[in-house]
Formats: sequence, structure tokens, C-alpha cells
Amino acid sequence: MKTLERLRRHPRLVDLLWTLPLFAYALVFMPTSLGPAAAGLPPDPFLLAMVFGLLTPLIWRRRWPRGVFAVIGLVSFAQWLAGVDPHVANVSVLVALYTVASRSTLRWALAAAAVSVFGFALPAFDGGQSFKSALNAMATVTVFVVAILIFGIYLRTRRAYLQSLEERALQAEQERDTQVRMAMAAERARIARELHDVIAHNVSVMVVQADGAAYAIDTDVERARNALETISTTGRLALGEMRRLLGVLRESDDTGSYTPQPGVGQLGELVEQVREAGLPLEFTVEGEQKELPQGLQLSVFRIVQEALTNTLKHAGPGASASVRLRYEDGGVEIHVRDDGHGTAEAENDGKGHGLAGMRERAALYGGTVRARPVPGGGFEVAVRLPAGEAVR
Repeated sequence: MKTLERLRRHPRLVDLLWTLPLFAYALVFMPTSLGPAAAGLPPDPFLLAMVFGLLTPLIWRRRWPRGVFAVIGLVSFAQWLAGVDPHVANVSVLVALYTVASRSTLRWALAAAAVSVFGFALPAFDGGQSFKSALNAMATVTVFVVAILIFGIYLRTRRAYLQSLEERALQAEQERDTQVRMAMAAERARIARELHDVIAHNVSVMVVQADGAAYAIDTDVERARNALETISTTGRLALGEMRRLLGVLRESDDTGSYTPQPGVGQLGELVEQVREAGLPLEFTVEGEQKELPQGLQLSVFRIVQEALTNTLKHAGPGASASVRLRYEDGGVEIHVRDDGHGTAEAENDGKGHGLAGMRERAALYGGTVRARPVPGGGFEVAVRLPAGEAVR
């Protein structure tokens, strides 16, 4: 197999190797065309030059197929003009014809075939034989020429077909690599969005609890202790979720991709966490609860989490909030509202994705987000998500 690969890389050497036996065969039988040579005389110089002129160009037949055919054709014509009978070396005409048919266009292949038939017709009808014999000889030669022509065209077509298959395979491989890179970029963007939501929410809870602990540490030790415990629990949860998300980025460890994502079922835990952070919160679910796609459940959870994070950051002391989740035939609605005084800044506080992240998640499912200050104080976020697959 390695030897064949080396030979394919050196086509001229291959042509030389298989042309050498033709040289030897032609030289051995060359004396039969000249009577004096059969008696031990040296071969005729013209006939020797003719053999080399017919066979030597075959070494370059793959590189210049039409040029080689032209040279061999001219040598053969000179042979006919000199009155030399057809020789073993004239098989080079058929080899050159095959090369043109397999490596040039159909027009050149037909032209070479016509020239070959005409070249073989010259000695056939000029050899003193009967017209019928010459016609039979020409019919036989024509069959050979047509067969070689068809075989060469077939190989050229097959070579072009195989080349197109290789190009398509290469293109498909490149497109696959591009799709993989795009999927990796989208996954990293998703992980960045998830990390923002996780860090923003949990750090906000920890900051609120730390402020409460600092305020109550001298007057209410038990309350300060509870706040510190909440900070510790929240920090552990945040670290665990961050490890899960970052684990997806590790090429050698893809276990993170199999860890369940938070969904609607974890909203109760989120509400309790916010309540423990000191924000009075009312949570209600309306309508007949339906089984939602996992990706949509994750978007619901993150939207509620982001809205409550903004409330913790901007609503101020003494504020309360409410979360209403409503199931409909066409999807699910989320309504988060608070009665604070600073949440208007949540639209673009310059510190994170904020409502832009909510809109990205909603747009992924063809949903809508409405976020605005409430007259008289407070802020509300209303989101509607169709219960369908993500819009790609």
C-alpha cells in the first residue's frame, strides 16, 4: 500500500517504467521491418529514431496529453510519408488517444479519435491490399479506437465524480466544524447569561443579609446569626451552581451538562430565599399547571430570579413584592411587582444584563417583556412566554 502511494506521487516515473517494456519489445521486433537487419546488420537509424519518437513522449503524457498526442501523430505521419509499415511502437497512438480522452474535454477527445482513425486509414488503403480487406481492417481499428475513447471518457467522468465527492465531503466537514463552533459560542453565551443571573441574585441576597447582620449585631444577636447563616447557605448554593455551569466549559469533563437545570418547581425555594433575605413576598400560581419544556422552565425561573434581584437591589427598605405565575392555553404569564421607590433604575443600571437579559430569554421563545414604573411608587415586570420550542 505504501509503495502504491509513492508511485501515485510520481506519475512520470510510473509512465517511464511501463514504457520501458514497450521500448524493449519494439527494438526486438524492429528488424522484421527491414530485410537487411534480419541478416545481422544493425537496425536502420531512421527506424530507431522513429521508435524513440513514438514512445518517448509517453513519459509526459499526463502532463501534456494533447501535446504528446500531437507529437506522436506527427511522427506517425512522417513514418507513412517515409513508406515504413506500421510497427509495434505505433501502439503509442492508442495510448495517447486514451490519455486525451481521460484528461481533456469531450471535444478534444473526439478530435483525437478522428485523427487516429484517419492515421490508421492511410496505410490501410495505401498498402496494395484489396478495398474489402482494407475496409475490414479499418472497421477493426475503428472499434478499438471507439472502445478506447469510451473507456477514457468514462474514467474522466469517474475521476471528476470522485473529485466532486471529495469536495463535497470537505465542504460538509467544514460546515460541520462551523456549526460546532457556532454551537460552542452560543453555549458560552448561554453560560455567561446563566452566571450573571446566578451571581447577581445570590450576591444581592448576601449583600442584603450582610447589611442586616451589621445593623443588628449589637442589638439583636440572634437576628444577626440568622442573617450570617443565610449568607453562608446562599454562598454555598451560588458556588455549587457556578461549578455546575463552569463544568460545561471543561473539555475533559462534560458532567455539568447532565445536571438538572432549575425550573418552575424550584420557584418555591427561590421565594423562600428572598423572604429570608428580608423582603416580604407573596407568591401565587393561577390556572391549570402544565408540563412546560425544560428550556422554557429555565427561562421562567431566571426571569423571576432577575426581577426579584432587581427588587432587592433597587426597591429600598420597607418594600414588599408579589410574584404571580399564570398558566394559559397558549403559554405562561409572569408578573412581578413591588412597592419600592428605586426600581426605575433597574431598566439600565450599568451593572449587569438586567432587563436586557429578560428580553433575550423571552425573545428566544417568541415572548414579550413589559417593564415599567408603577404610578405612586414601585416597579412591575410583565412577561408572556408561548409554550413552544425555542425560536432558532
